[in-house]
Amino acid sequence: QVQLVESGGGLVQPGGSLKLSCAASGRTFSMSVMGWFRQAPGKEREFAAAITWSGITYYADSVKGRFTISRDNAKNTVSLQMDSLKPEDTAVYYCAVRRGGGLTTRGTQYDDWGQGTQVTVSS
Repeated sequence: QVQLVESGGGLVQPGGSLKLSCAASGRTFSMSVMGWFRQAPGKEREFAAAITWSGITYYADSVKGRFTISRDNAKNTVSLQMDSLKPEDTAVYYCAVRRGGGLTTRGTQYDDWGQGTQVTVSS
């Protein structure tokens, strides 16, 4: 099992930036894919971005060009740089790990989840 702790959420004005970080501990050697998901009030959880061990990335269309995912395998961390934020980006953001297997946008195929961090985009 992998334990995940997110940080970096907060309140930001539209057009602003935030950087989320996620620190992993436990069976970190098995983390093949690390991803970020989000869940807005009253909506289902949705995929935002993911990155493989080798650095291949994939983004949801809604965040492509504005968000950048990166990982540091030596430090067992994954980050999400969020720029040009919009009110519709408001959500709880979750870090997730898939232990084995390739990159996927399906949350059900991720094995471990963090507690989430709130991001609010509002003027």
